[in-house]
Amino acid sequence: MTQASREDGKEPLEMECRKDQNLQNCTCTYSSCSRQGMCCECLAYHLKGRQLPGCCFPPEAEKTYDRSFKAFAKAWKL
Repeated sequence: MTQASREDGKEPLEMECRKDQNLQNCTCTYSSCSRQGMCCECLAYHLKGRQLPGCCFPPEAEKTYDRSFKAFAKAWKL
């Protein structure tokens, strides 16, 4: 279980990780990634590095492993 803080100051919410379910939809092709299927950890890791997770990219762009915001904008023609 993971605890999520609440902005209203009440007791933290407990969230159950759905790793098995998440793995079915995980599009990350970086096979040695220890965060596959753990979306909260993956997102936190990439945002800390000013990046986005592979699941935010179309397949061809994801395979480049360039997770930058610039690569995201280019991939989606933003």
